[in-house]
Amino acid sequence: MINVTNLSKIFKLYNSPADRLKEIVTRRTYRNSFQALRGVSFEVNAGETLGIIGQNGAGKSTILKLLTGILLPDSGSIEIDGKITGILELGTGFNMEFSGLQNIYLNGTLLGMGKEEIRLKIDHIIDFTELGDFIHRPLKTYSSGMIMRLAFSIAIHADPKAFVVDEALSVGDAYFQQKCMQRIRRFKEQGGSIVFVSHDMNAVKVLCDTVLLLDHGVTVERGAPDDVINTYNFLLAKKSRGEGIRLQQYTSGETKAYGNFKVEITDVQLTNKAGTNSDYFISGDSFTVSLALKSNEDIDDLTVGILIRDRFGQDIFGTNTHHLNTPISLAKGKKCRVIYAIKELNLGPGKYTMTVAAHKSDSHVQDCYQWIDVMKSFEITSNNDFSFIGLSRLKPEVTVELI
Repeated sequence: MINVTNLSKIFKLYNSPADRLKEIVTRRTYRNSFQALRGVSFEVNAGETLGIIGQNGAGKSTILKLLTGILLPDSGSIEIDGKITGILELGTGFNMEFSGLQNIYLNGTLLGMGKEEIRLKIDHIIDFTELGDFIHRPLKTYSSGMIMRLAFSIAIHADPKAFVVDEALSVGDAYFQQKCMQRIRRFKEQGGSIVFVSHDMNAVKVLCDTVLLLDHGVTVERGAPDDVINTYNFLLAKKSRGEGIRLQQYTSGETKAYGNFKVEITDVQLTNKAGTNSDYFISGDSFTVSLALKSNEDIDDLTVGILIRDRFGQDIFGTNTHHLNTPISLAKGKKCRVIYAIKELNLGPGKYTMTVAAHKSDSHVQDCYQWIDVMKSFEITSNNDFSFIGLSRLKPEVTVELI
């Protein structure tokens, strides 16, 4: 369990190392202060994963360094029930001149492991890394992905009660990332607490029970992944323009919208192959999304997009008129309809949601006219032609040859 209360951290910034000495000798101030964290509080229970998101400079990495003892807080408290390990910036706690094997003993000692404990676990650590003969070579000959393999293997074999992971995990190859994720899930199932920092919102949705949104060192929101990520997207859109972006209230608790409303999405309809509005569709059948819009200003660069998410909130498919090379202009007071026709809805059976957006250029961050989360919910049922599992209905042809 991790319990953080009113955590604050201020960094002293100097233009040069000489300014530190001048400040000591003259007792005059030669520094600027940067407050990375202001009164941040949260807790992570046993078997729970907390995701921390925010823009660069929000304070995410600072929190991880405080949790692992690399930095000390200026105020506030951190309580951790047991050992905490993890991987932060690549190379932390390593000597680049040492071999991988030597660094296992070095880094393991820094993580609180005794020499005998490391000796007993050394084979398991090396096997997990899959580095082969490279384990005997200097770390300066390693790629960033190889360093990540070594760092993760040492940290997870230190038998921590809490584990922290940041973007360093993203430098590995897809195979080893999956291997790490499986090990992290097993660690969680065994009652471990995890703090996960990432810019990959799909990974946050899948791995995290709750999410903390930081902005300039201050907690903006803490709650369910979908809700907090929607708030994060709203902040990105708002900051890109500086003003004009506001929230729109809906009676439905799931539906959330924001934008400057230069263009408004007035209606969205989902229709099946018979042309009938529906909330239920058969996998593999045709599927149409029709969006009605009206313009409150003259707009010469209008992009209209759709985004399908599964029941876990993962992005399954999304596109927009900009990427499909379909430019749209709309005069003030005029209306239009944008129709997306999908010949084969090749998704697996299950529940999905439709998010829609109107904005400028390729992304809602440029100039967000309106973004509506969970505008529609719909369900896909299986087709009778063949059964399958998973999200994608690929419908392969199979042949058998006797040889």
